[in-house]
Amino acid sequence: MGDTTVTTLESRATAVPHPVADKTGQSPLRRLRTPRRPRLWFEILLIAVSYWTYSLIRNAVPEQKAEALRNADWLWQLEHHLGIAVEESINHTVNSVTWLIVGMNYYYATLHFIVTIGVLVWLYRSHPGRYAATRLVLFATTGVALVGYYLYPLAPPRLMTNGGFIDTVLVHDTWGSMASGDLKNMSNQYAAMPSMHIGWSVWSGLTIFALARIPWIRVLGLLYPTATLVVIVATANHFWLDAVGGIICLAFGYTVARLWYGAFPHALPRRVAKPRTQPHPPTAERGRAGGCPPAAAGVNAEQAPDEPNRPTEDGHPPARPRPTTHA
Repeated sequence: MGDTTVTTLESRATAVPHPVADKTGQSPLRRLRTPRRPRLWFEILLIAVSYWTYSLIRNAVPEQKAEALRNADWLWQLEHHLGIAVEESINHTVNSVTWLIVGMNYYYATLHFIVTIGVLVWLYRSHPGRYAATRLVLFATTGVALVGYYLYPLAPPRLMTNGGFIDTVLVHDTWGSMASGDLKNMSNQYAAMPSMHIGWSVWSGLTIFALARIPWIRVLGLLYPTATLVVIVATANHFWLDAVGGIICLAFGYTVARLWYGAFPHALPRRVAKPRTQPHPPTAERGRAGGCPPAAAGVNAEQAPDEPNRPTEDGHPPARPRPTTHA
């Protein structure tokens, strides 16, 4: 009976397969929600495809010129009612200083992309554990902005018929704006609400402020969205309330990241922890190398006699202990 019991246990031990589907003991959903070290080729491809898709959808939204102009008139009247309709004064004042407005035109056309990509590269290199969550904020912010472009077409101040605003790119013949000149047909002219110049710049500024260690760089992080706000108003590309819409979209992006990762990006570990693999149980060969079958070594260890099997004084082999049964 004892031999049969040992054989059965040994066969069970060798028949149970090692778990290979999940070496870390985590469910598939939990693995997806765990920050991992980003891969460069995948990130470049993802960002390129995502921006191409964003531009394609944004420009595919019907321009609806008449509705966009009506919405702009209504928004302009609302700002007058609220006492914040100062965009026209800022636009005319800054336009009178040629070097300043020309610089703002190039600022509007270039830094929007340069700073955003620069922050992504910095996160990739210095904060890999926070990269995916921070990138998710940016993607969710941009995604919900597309809904705003579709539901609320809005003409920028420079395109209002009776607004009195100056299109500074046309007046000063500067390069780089997708909103004026020869490039205007490549971009939806009536997608001013919400402002992604504000959404992306506040995302960049908050990320720099939260994660940078050098004080003056953190201050620059806060100044960048502030300067962007002045630029979008001075160049007559957005109203103040367009900026509010961009901040609301950004708040949505942070909410998505918080729900998915369980914490805001800056609260996640800076580095990605290496996955812990469970040690494999001893194999049959490892058990036999110790002089006994693996199951017998584990199950009958307490029953093994201290002395080797010897014949008794009368020459008969020793009696085997009977297995005890429990009621």
